[in-house]
Amino acid sequence: MLTLIFSVMVVLLLLGFPMMVPLIAAALAVFIVHFSFMDPSILIQQMIGGVKPPVLIAVPMFIFAADIMTRGHTANRLLDMVMSFVGHVRGGLPITTAVSCTLFGAVSGSTQATVVAMGGPLRPKLLEAGYKDSFAIALIVSSADIALLIPPSIGMIIYGVVSGTSVGELFIAGIGPGLLVMALFSGYCYVAARWQDIPRRPRERWRARWQAMRKAALPMGFPVIIIGGIYSGMFSPTEAAAMSVLYALILELVIFRAVKVREIGRIALSTGLITSVVFVLVAAGTAFSWTISFAQIPQTLVGHFLTADMSQYHILIIISVAFFIGCMFVDPIVVILILTPIFQPVVQHAGIDPVLVGTLVTLQAAIGSATPPFGCDIFTAMAVFRRPYVDIIRGTPPFFVLLFIATVLIIVFPQIALFLRDVAFH
Repeated sequence: MLTLIFSVMVVLLLLGFPMMVPLIAAALAVFIVHFSFMDPSILIQQMIGGVKPPVLIAVPMFIFAADIMTRGHTANRLLDMVMSFVGHVRGGLPITTAVSCTLFGAVSGSTQATVVAMGGPLRPKLLEAGYKDSFAIALIVSSADIALLIPPSIGMIIYGVVSGTSVGELFIAGIGPGLLVMALFSGYCYVAARWQDIPRRPRERWRARWQAMRKAALPMGFPVIIIGGIYSGMFSPTEAAAMSVLYALILELVIFRAVKVREIGRIALSTGLITSVVFVLVAAGTAFSWTISFAQIPQTLVGHFLTADMSQYHILIIISVAFFIGCMFVDPIVVILILTPIFQPVVQHAGIDPVLVGTLVTLQAAIGSATPPFGCDIFTAMAVFRRPYVDIIRGTPPFFVLLFIATVLIIVFPQIALFLRDVAFH
């Protein structure tokens, strides 16, 4: 059965079919060959059931809010504020890049939107300051990964739906790891600037800093609405997503006037296209996951790699490695949909906090977004920067090492992820 699934998926992928086709075709092939006594329409029911959870409504709304802000002034105002405070320190410009990507991630929740919004203004500044192009591109692409950890995170929403874990708790738990990755990147930027002997920028006056803070005050309302609303119990994640769309429209349409009314239709169409891809992947992944679960494939695979006497550390390491390898080759959403049901029984049996697992899984999905050969942020960067594939990935290895260190630290010190969750919900 595994040979059949693997053969169908590999052949269809090599023929150039999008990922949802191999998933559905492999599940259907298993039904025809091994479960001919069952009605294949069960797969349709599973696909419909996969996109029925109400929390998924948050996905298109967060994408819509991110699209609106990407075309407006939000990104530049956040960038100017960070630059006014840290631009003068050694490595201040790349540190500004890491911090700005983190802040925009807290606003958009999208790695690709962060690459687009931050890559345009920051890459020329980094090159002008004397940094290598490979370093600049790798920094922007890798820093955009933080957007998948800092709420609102689409990856966490998908994991929460599949595993039955609270999306609100996942959102709060992602803050600590996101700040950890930002700190590691900032430290590396400081060392790289000293190594390359990049001159420092002049220190901004407090008057300029105050003006930059005033301009960024309204964009900083996004994380306040999302995190503060969920933390206080005023909003569910879905309601917070709706509020973020309303806030984005008011900000960019009425206050900043950076987006025209006639552009909303085109932005909504772009959001619809991205959302349709996400939801089709969710539907196909749900049907595929149900099929392999019904065939007892997860139990067989887990039995070969996990034993009852394994410690929580070993289980978390195996989960992290499995998701990392999967996200190197397949869209992170698909990997979350397929692998989460495989490991979920083991996580429950071992008594591991599912929020901790969700944070690690999302971190691996973030790493996979910028990891060769098929990281989606790589191809986004190719389009934004108009550089070939090799140039995009040339400077990424040091950032992969830092992300690996972050993974190890979270496994060894789980309170990095769980402290804020415990404060907020317990």
